[in-house]
Amino acid sequence: MALLGFAGAGAAVCAAWMPGILIGLGVVVLAGLVTWLLHLAGWGKPSGPRPEGEWDWRVRDTRARAGHADCLGCRVAGPRRAAAAAAGSRPSVALPAAEEGA
Repeated sequence: MALLGFAGAGAAVCAAWMPGILIGLGVVVLAGLVTWLLHLAGWGKPSGPRPEGEWDWRVRDTRARAGHADCLGCRVAGPRRAAAAAAGSRPSVALPAAEEGA
């Protein structure tokens, strides 16, 4: 969505069409809001290591309802989500050790 908005706004700049520029920038803002809402719904994966079963992008993050620790998007969503994210930090997952001498 953001790519379409930027392309539309760029084409409108070339054509010197002010309403098209505003429409394109509106689509970019809408794309940001949609991305944020999808993140809050559990489709935006938090950074950091996750269990192997959650590596695929089609797997929803079930802990997203409580909020992600150290996540600006979750803190912006409201004080309840920010408090839940701060209180319940995610369990760390051990990463496989690199082979020595490789």
